[in-house]
Amino acid sequence: MLRKLLTGTLVVAGTALPYLETAYAHSVEAAPNEVVQASFDIVETKITTKGDTALFTTRVRGEAGKDKPDATGKFEGSSVYAYVWPTTLDSGEIGFEKSQGIVALAVTFHPDFDDAANGGKNRHVWHPHWVVLAKDKACGAGLKVIDIPDGAKPKVPKTWPGVPLLIDSPDYPTNFKGDTVDVEIPLSLINGIKGASFDGVTAGLKVNGNLHSPLLCVSNVFKVASGNLNLPGKVEPAK
Repeated sequence: MLRKLLTGTLVVAGTALPYLETAYAHSVEAAPNEVVQASFDIVETKITTKGDTALFTTRVRGEAGKDKPDATGKFEGSSVYAYVWPTTLDSGEIGFEKSQGIVALAVTFHPDFDDAANGGKNRHVWHPHWVVLAKDKACGAGLKVIDIPDGAKPKVPKTWPGVPLLIDSPDYPTNFKGDTVDVEIPLSLINGIKGASFDGVTAGLKVNGNLHSPLLCVSNVFKVASGNLNLPGKVEPAK
């Protein structure tokens, strides 16, 4: 069902890219492509487990995290850049109601607003989020972060940042080193990740200029590791 929902949803900006991707064991590998900005040109993405930790890793052709969106000075219409791992996790596994949409971990940078838990500041650093996505033709790439309607009080995680979106702001260790970005998550917080499927995406998102639903759209996909977002990766123990 998830693969059916995702197939055909995302459109890579610029041109159809001649990917030569192959899933090797737990990872998804992709041929470098000069059309894609080097810092977002995924060459490998994987999720592994070791001991009591899950490690989400993406490697790119250039320097990971080097490029960031320009500040606009206002929230509405502002941009977000993201390294994303779409997964087959259920939204109930990350603290929301069950079966709400596509669960993805995203490492983001957005210089125009803060969305850390408990009123914290994070606009100046790359930081992780759980997001729940759904299809929406109103968005440039066909996907949005799911909105919470006015007056609704859905189940949300303790680190929900208080914005009207199915988004979580956990404080997971997030590291950039050379061509790689990785996030460490205790397995006790995401038991369902073992044996899950995944993919890798780099993308730009945009806040609605009118602050209406959809509030946060996936506006531009830079690259999909598998080429077609069929989630060929499998979470396995690190070797």
